[in-house]
Amino acid sequence: MCGIAGFWQSKAAEHPSELLNRMGAALAHRGPDDSGAFHDDAVGLGMAFRRLSILDLSPEGHQPMFSASGRFAIVFNGEVYNFKELRAEHGSYQWRGHSDTEVMLETLERWGVEAAVQRFVGMFAFALWDRQERRLYLVRDRLGIKPLYYGRVGSAFVFASELKAIQQHPDFQPEVDRDALALYMRHNYVPSPHCIYRGLQKLQPGCMLTLDSSTNTPVIHRYWSAEDVAHRGQKSVLQSSDTEAVDHLHQLLLAAVRLRMIADVPLGAFLSGGVDSSTVVALMQAQSRRPVKTFTIGFHEEGYNEAVDARRVAEHLHTDHTELYLTSKDALDVVPLLPSMYDEPFADASQIPTFLVSKLARDSVTVSLSGDGGDELFGGYNRYALIRRIWNSTKFFPKPLLNATSSLLHAIPPTSIDQAFRFLRPLLPKSLHHGTPGNKTQKLATFISLNSPRALYYEALSHWTNPAELVTGSQEPNSVRECIENLSASSTSIEEVMMLTDLLNYLPDDILTKVDRASMAVSLEARVPLLDHRVVEFAWTLPLSLKIRKRQSKWILRQVLYKYVPPVLIERPKMGFGVPIDRWLRGPLRDWAESLLSEQSLADHGLLNSHSIREKWREHISGHHNWQYLLWDVLVFQDWLLRKSSLCSAPGSAIGVAKAGLP
Repeated sequence: MCGIAGFWQSKAAEHPSELLNRMGAALAHRGPDDSGAFHDDAVGLGMAFRRLSILDLSPEGHQPMFSASGRFAIVFNGEVYNFKELRAEHGSYQWRGHSDTEVMLETLERWGVEAAVQRFVGMFAFALWDRQERRLYLVRDRLGIKPLYYGRVGSAFVFASELKAIQQHPDFQPEVDRDALALYMRHNYVPSPHCIYRGLQKLQPGCMLTLDSSTNTPVIHRYWSAEDVAHRGQKSVLQSSDTEAVDHLHQLLLAAVRLRMIADVPLGAFLSGGVDSSTVVALMQAQSRRPVKTFTIGFHEEGYNEAVDARRVAEHLHTDHTELYLTSKDALDVVPLLPSMYDEPFADASQIPTFLVSKLARDSVTVSLSGDGGDELFGGYNRYALIRRIWNSTKFFPKPLLNATSSLLHAIPPTSIDQAFRFLRPLLPKSLHHGTPGNKTQKLATFISLNSPRALYYEALSHWTNPAELVTGSQEPNSVRECIENLSASSTSIEEVMMLTDLLNYLPDDILTKVDRASMAVSLEARVPLLDHRVVEFAWTLPLSLKIRKRQSKWILRQVLYKYVPPVLIERPKMGFGVPIDRWLRGPLRDWAESLLSEQSLADHGLLNSHSIREKWREHISGHHNWQYLLWDVLVFQDWLLRKSSLCSAPGSAIGVAKAGLP
């Protein structure tokens, strides 16, 4: 895993080597083992690189790396796991080392860029400079596991793994994009291709950008499309028995995990005790001669602790297990680190435990496998089944009756519902012992007033439901809503629409962003075998009944897991990887939150409508409502804006205004 950055500008940069060194240094956490830079003086193109050594720890893995002919130069973040197979196809070629980067370069030169990329199995974001054609390529992996930003800064075209490298360019202007901010307030992340800064974008998963001149408009081509894969799979649904389908998936996953266990450094895995991570660990242990190192963190707060379940799975599989119980203070100490860690405002609160488990793992290993992707591929999120059940239960009722019921439920304070559930808890099944019933009742009240399952799903994805009113002067792009509508026209079920929408949006822009930044902050490489593109392609040929069966999610993945772990260790309500933000905001974080949500702080930058925010803050601290997610979105943005204000170089920019007024 590494960090890459660069620029191309027709007007020669002053001291280009120094600029490249600064851009690379900003990514030192992604690659503490080595650094390098290259500048083509003839055209004004520069590349910077930071290396986390995983394969070929010798100097032969140094980047930027040049092809044997000298035509191509590359900086590469990620891994191409099938490099040994590709290497064998080059016959008697004389290799300098045994890195995957060298194999990539020669494959790109021999077969052409797109044909080579189609052969790569892995996670990658790379910049390739064709010195002969004077053409720059930026390429991102199929599922968006590795990040890549690009755009214009003054007259320069720039790119980088993280925004902090682009911010080193002297012409960078930190102007907040209000439309992107509106999207963030709805989703708690900024969906690609949007970026929080005007003029910059994210290269979307499965895309290749080509640029023939520093002043030209880039051409973006999609070389692999999850949407096309899903549609092809739905048209050619697998015709086989359950046993054959399970066995096929089992073999695919064994191969995917085996490839991701290749490393010249210590390797382990995150283990939560859930279906996805337990499957990955079980398949690792089945192919390892020594106990796999596994890592779990625990919290003492009820409803947020998965450590006990993870320990039981680890004991059954005989892994070398490490668990660490953390206090609220340990978690709260991470909050000030978030703006620097994520560069853009990012408010998925599970970012905190993800960072902490990455930090724990990094004490022992350099690479850790993760179970991310299973929910989107195999129907794991509770909302998939819940939205179907709600719609089927309400669609035949008269709309006036549903609207009246919705109004009645909205009138009941969530705290009253929570108190009633606490009183009745001894009589309720264990599946209802966790969570916030009052908050869920409020959501249900909104759901039953909607007119289609698509509308229910969009509501389920939304935090602030009218972000254009919250963010002054914004016009929220309809990117995710349009995605849902377009997929609904061609997919056979609402469950598959939801799964594919999440695969295209929530997975790369929330889940994979969270894991990449949290792990890279401590120089840990995270690998995600469930997102091997061949597993993804197979998953979309499966009928829905193999994914969700009799209200059980991830049915087929569970059958693979049960070959190694008995169901009694796995079957329990899905918990998630969260922290008690609601309680923290009323307790240890209250003063911090109050300072960021004060009338003065909200008014100074002129980006947000303070009235609705202050109203929700008062309702939250009084205990009448639980607005933890909406408030956390605003707080993360406010804190990000405050800490990024030092970057301001243009009076009157959004961040420049904020710099003068935030406490």
